Amino acid sequence: MVPYDMPLYRPPSEGANLIIQATLGCSFNRCTFCSMYKSKHYTARPLDAVFADIDAAAADWPDARRVFLADGDALVLPTDDLLRILDKLDAAFPELARVSIYATPINLLRKSVDELAALKARKLTLLYVGLESGSADILRRIHKGATPRSMTEALDKARAANLKVSATVILGLGGRDRWQDHIDGTAALLNQAPVTFLSTLQLTLEDGVVDEFLGSFGEPFDWQDDAGILREQERLIAAIDPPAPVIFRSNHASNCLALAGNLPKDRDRLLATIAAARAGFAGLRPAFMRGL
Repeated sequence: MVPYDMPLYRPPSEGANLIIQATLGCSFNRCTFCSMYKSKHYTARPLDAVFADIDAAAADWPDARRVFLADGDALVLPTDDLLRILDKLDAAFPELARVSIYATPINLLRKSVDELAALKARKLTLLYVGLESGSADILRRIHKGATPRSMTEALDKARAANLKVSATVILGLGGRDRWQDHIDGTAALLNQAPVTFLSTLQLTLEDGVVDEFLGSFGEPFDWQDDAGILREQERLIAAIDPPAPVIFRSNHASNCLALAGNLPKDRDRLLATIAAARAGFAGLRPAFMRGL
């Protein structure tokens, strides 16, 4: 049994997969909307401790096929350390098919394409990247530590290394006053630097970060209601025109409307579903069923 350092977070799609904590917390940890690692100090775990967890996991689950490397941005580790961890995973799990990891734009930029390709060759094939927005103004207001240009460069590096990227965007992040800039900038970023998977979340703040988010936004923040969120979703899907198909989802529990399809192929169907929801013909997820 692997002894996890709590709290432990992972993408929803990793719920049935093995998790190994290569780091604790998040090395950046300054995004004003995020409460995930506020209770932790960032630590790079000793390799011996990581290897011990891998051995313990292999004893319990020797046929594990997929592994997620936690915590918040384990890609921050030196490439040599990541390669040693990946080699250990490959030796411990004979059926290993895929390793995935959270990756901040900052840490992607710190790796060369050759380094990323070396990680890819060791079965690290999927990166989860929180874009949140493609608007320079919104990114500054939420203290993301990235710009549209730096995120484009980071995504370009991942694509050059043939890594798949699962990106997230947060609807409602610009409030009622700045939603169009938020969505238009996001669509422009995704059209310039396409990703493999795209998911939307709906802005949800835990109590511990509400004051920081509102205080750092730079002006009074007027929350979007569900009608506004649907407008954002509609505008985003209509504007995304990727050069290669993007698998799109808005089925995270925070969303008021669950959608699934491929863009651009399913654009008309997705827009019709949103239009039905805006007209009251398609039900929204009840508020009590939403969450992070």
